[in-house]
Amino acid sequence: MYVSASRTADGARPRPRLSWAVPGNVLALGAVSLVTDISSEMVTAVLPLYLTLFLGLSPLQFGLLDGLSFGVTALVRLAGGNLADRWQRRKLIAGIGYGLSALCKPALLAAGGSVAALGAVIAVDRTGKGLRTAPRDALISLSAPAGKLGQAFGVHRAMDTVGALLGPLVAFAVLTGTGGAYDVVFVVSFCVAVLGVLLLVMYVRDRRTPLPAPLPARRPATSPRAALGLLRDVAFRRVCVVAAVLGLVTVGDAFVYLLLQKRGGIDTVYFPLLSIGTAAVYLLLAVPVGRLADRLGRVPVFLAGHVALIAAYLVLLGPGWLVAVLILHGTFYAATDGVLMAVAGPMLPEHLRTSGLALLQTGQATTRLLSSVLFGAVWTMWGSTQGLAVMAAGLAACVLGAWFAMRRYTVRTAVAPPRVGRRT
Repeated sequence: MYVSASRTADGARPRPRLSWAVPGNVLALGAVSLVTDISSEMVTAVLPLYLTLFLGLSPLQFGLLDGLSFGVTALVRLAGGNLADRWQRRKLIAGIGYGLSALCKPALLAAGGSVAALGAVIAVDRTGKGLRTAPRDALISLSAPAGKLGQAFGVHRAMDTVGALLGPLVAFAVLTGTGGAYDVVFVVSFCVAVLGVLLLVMYVRDRRTPLPAPLPARRPATSPRAALGLLRDVAFRRVCVVAAVLGLVTVGDAFVYLLLQKRGGIDTVYFPLLSIGTAAVYLLLAVPVGRLADRLGRVPVFLAGHVALIAAYLVLLGPGWLVAVLILHGTFYAATDGVLMAVAGPMLPEHLRTSGLALLQTGQATTRLLSSVLFGAVWTMWGSTQGLAVMAAGLAACVLGAWFAMRRYTVRTAVAPPRVGRRT
């Protein structure tokens, strides 16, 4: 926290005042994410209906395309992170990712009803997301003091979530105004995405750090082997393992909303709007929870977020109250998404910050892909209630194990002081 160190006229020291100041680069990245999320969520909100109802794809074909998006994202994160660190061009790699995703919006129209073409477009779109995520988060972690990373990521995620709230609303407004013209949604989404790229180019500053000179007969300091060598650090390795294991027993958002719709008897017309409830809670809590993590410890807050998710599962198993589930679901994201990056950031050297975060995100994305397959299989064989009970029990056991594995690193990751003279 920043506090005032000046004295009053009578010489008495004033009460410390907490600062809500956020570095300009974090706000610029938040603006880029806000605009980009409006674009992406416009498409995400209507794509299932477009593919299954308008184009007539079977559930199996849609499932394959959805699974493809997870797989491609996991594969390219490490490559993008390593390139960003090796070239010290984090803004460039992020910009390429944002640009690829923007170009995919009109490409959906060109793909027509071809499953192969649609798969290629979605793969390129997910490639763009995989390329930009780690460099963006690395820029955030390098633009804010170490003691305020939770707040910085909270502000960014809050701005990002504003886009997630507005995207579905804009999409439905366009569909309503045009009588269901999906092509107009994709064109508007493309225009909004281009605006996001322009904001990145004009207002985001790159953060380059000096690279240590490689010793004779050794690989460069930013080689893939050097990135994987980050796992030799016990603390960072434990964070990666904990994030991956927790991801394995986390039910995907789509399944949560399907269970809500099934148990609450919600009309299918309103199904795409369920995500807005989660996003609204996330928006309200992202900044205060981030500040709380900076003050009390990021690991406890991260694990408490998973406790909130367990509570959401229990409510779904019981009365299935819509509002309670969405509040708990949004709380889970507010306490875990940016907070996890704030936990790992100070553990990583600056010249490998992007590669390290990409490594962490890749493990988490891979296990969440597996969790979707696992939950879908259990649902198919035993039913949704039994499947959700299995995942809730597994998550509770993993949270308990994660606490014993990570509690010794709470202080280290929560209050690491900023480096003297570091530019923010």
